[in-house]
Amino acid sequence: MAKKNNINRERKIGNQVIEKKPAMDPKLKSTIWTVITIIVLLVFFIINNTRTEPEEGPYPPNYVPSQSSSIK
Repeated sequence: MAKKNNINRERKIGNQVIEKKPAMDPKLKSTIWTVITIIVLLVFFIINNTRTEPEEGPYPPNYVPSQSSSIK
């Protein structure tokens, strides 16, 4: 006769939902995305403000400058 293993195992009856554990804590994930977004925005801000402005070109044809209100 075959040996019976008398190990106390919990019987699984019915459908059990297996909970998926996230790879990273949601709070930590949110903090990481916030930091990445701030760094990208900071880089764009620095690049935008360190470039030289283009030289001014000629006025378009038929351009009439507005009259100033100061009296000469």
